Amino acid sequence: MKIAIPTADGKLNMHFGHCAAFTLVEVDPATITITATTEIDAPPHEPGLLPKFLGERGVNLIIAGGMGQRAQSLFNAQNIDVIVGAPSETPEKLIAAYLSGSLETGTNACDH
Repeated sequence: MKIAIPTADGKLNMHFGHCAAFTLVEVDPATITITATTEIDAPPHEPGLLPKFLGERGVNLIIAGGMGQRAQSLFNAQNIDVIVGAPSETPEKLIAAYLSGSLETGTNACDH
């Protein structure tokens, strides 16, 4: 499993489409442990680019603060699940909470 988190300054960036980077976290689902973490620069903002960009990198889950409905649909079409409403925490804290089943989400920080 590979999880992508949009980041800026080491924490989740609340507006998915305008993040500076993505932290990609590889998780072994059998042992529920992190096996690798990589940060990659986000490509220039272009509508419809990110589903392909992240899909080509093997991402199958995104943890985001906010993401529009259309973008969520585009990711789902690429077989990438999306969790929205995550707090602005470090990727490590978010992944630990997700893996333990304790990730608390609020409202989607994006309204379009």
